[in-house]
Amino acid sequence: MLVATGLPRPPSTSRTAGQLILAAAPIGTPQDASFRLVTALSTMPVIAAEDTRRLRRLARSLDINLTGRIISYYEDVEVARGPPLLGALADGQDVLLVTDAGMPGISDPGYRLVRDALDAGITVTVLPGPSAVTAAVVVSGLPTDRFCFEGFVPRKAGERSRRLAGLRDERRTMVFFESPRRLARTLADMAAAFGPDRQAAVCRELTKVHEEIRRGGLDDLKQWASQGVLGEITLVVAGAPARDVGAGDATDAAARVAAAEKAGSTRKEAITLVAAELGLPRRQVYDAVVRSKQR
Repeated sequence: MLVATGLPRPPSTSRTAGQLILAAAPIGTPQDASFRLVTALSTMPVIAAEDTRRLRRLARSLDINLTGRIISYYEDVEVARGPPLLGALADGQDVLLVTDAGMPGISDPGYRLVRDALDAGITVTVLPGPSAVTAAVVVSGLPTDRFCFEGFVPRKAGERSRRLAGLRDERRTMVFFESPRRLARTLADMAAAFGPDRQAAVCRELTKVHEEIRRGGLDDLKQWASQGVLGEITLVVAGAPARDVGAGDATDAAARVAAAEKAGSTRKEAITLVAAELGLPRRQVYDAVVRSKQR
């Protein structure tokens, strides 16, 4: 049976609830579609798609015959389309959710339906696959041991500047999505917030014919982007560099750890918390605490 191989189960025939299946779609090249996705598109009784036309194009490119009921499910209709999809699930039909590219719920519709399905006691599962986030991180040449996804930065200048200012001391590699029309402006604001030499990579049209990866300092990338850029953009920015603990920082760090311990944290928990607050390596905070005890 399909269930035994880890593929989507056949359409339900009983009155037991169906399952909501989140499926990653190719971010560019159709041939990146997994075997499980091909099987699911061919067999699911209900497919909720962010763009039904793009879904049909993908099906044609993969020589798939879509036999299920196709429902348009995009941001502006999430609220209205949720109840009918939950009704289909309650009636025992499996529902496959796909977006234009990548994983549903990652800067695309999906989160609301997942929460509603879980609240209704419906099983939610996933068909993993292509992701612009992880693809961009690994190809960027920037550290991959720790990274965070920040989605799209705000469109309004003031809100964007405040968001970036809040990320100035973020130590992890950061991943953003951005419109090609706003890329140069966003890179300029990042250069102002993070410094012109902070390293970054602009990943354009990942897995497509005109794929391009531009690496360099934020100011250099801003100059390049000002000439005009087309295509889907994923932006990867290096985290803030570690800084040494000065005398004032060491005193502050030790005092904060002591306060956290007094509030009930273990020393290990307190050191981890203070290191995150100050943007310092845990070892340097630990050393500062040890030195304070030796006085």
